Amino acid sequence: MNFLSNTNIDFISKRKIAFIISGLLIIAGIVSWIIHGGPQYGIDFTGGTLFEFDFTPDTVETPPVEIQAIRNILSSEGFSDAVIQEFGNPNIVLIKIKTSENPHEDEEALMSILRTNFPNYAANKTEVDFLRRSEHVGSKVGKELRGKAIYAILIAMLGIIIYIWWRFELTFGFAAVLALLHDVVITVGLLSILNIEITISVIAALLAIVGYSLNDTIVLFVRIREDLKIYRKENYDSIINHSINEVLSRTVITSLTTLIVVMILFFFGGEGIRAFSTTLLMGILVGTYSSIFIASPVLVAYRNWKTKHAEKKHRRI
Repeated sequence: MNFLSNTNIDFISKRKIAFIISGLLIIAGIVSWIIHGGPQYGIDFTGGTLFEFDFTPDTVETPPVEIQAIRNILSSEGFSDAVIQEFGNPNIVLIKIKTSENPHEDEEALMSILRTNFPNYAANKTEVDFLRRSEHVGSKVGKELRGKAIYAILIAMLGIIIYIWWRFELTFGFAAVLALLHDVVITVGLLSILNIEITISVIAALLAIVGYSLNDTIVLFVRIREDLKIYRKENYDSIINHSINEVLSRTVITSLTTLIVVMILFFFGGEGIRAFSTTLLMGILVGTYSSIFIASPVLVAYRNWKTKHAEKKHRRI
């Protein structure tokens, strides 16, 4: 395949522009966090109640219930923060609401609203048949889940540093982790800008992004290590550029094929996995960008700083 196989793009010379773009995206995310009072956590982390309703029509002629119709009714009745999604099939609907002082009263109010506004789906069902399940997550449990999610990401980062330190060298490890932190921070910032809550599925997507981005970065680092041995007499910047161009075809093709699958999930996966697919979509784009414009340029920036520091030290002597 000749797609992007003989490129000679000077990526390293554009690193300052890339750093500025990344800085602006990070600042935009931080501003959004400040406006929203911090990251917007979902019920999984703040606590709340999950309800599973059976909206199977009472007659064959009645069409399946529309999720948007349920969302509109609940929003007008004071449950604007409710998360509503299909579960398994169009007739089974999950509704999540945030914790309140009286969860039992919320359950009764929700039941009454749905029975009144959707008689063709609830009139002939008993309360047990209509409300199949309800689960309450306390705010304390949600806080513990949030702590464990952050802990899992930090442990993953530490493991990555140790692995790459052993496989390459410590500088490569810190460059890889810096790129991963860049991906996570920007992705979470974009979620805040798009007003998407952080849930367990979003954390799963973030961890998947970490793995995806790391894979791209390691492939590039392997090529850099090989080229550093082959082209010892060449300039360090030129070697890095050469390595990036060598793996560019593989990086772009891998990203495009992955994006096709994620876009199908995004457009046809339904509301239930919309946050997950959106996070993956943004993370893959940011991860591909960081492998080329962040991870490798960080190596160059560190090498230049180390060279200047050594020259200054030599002058003093």
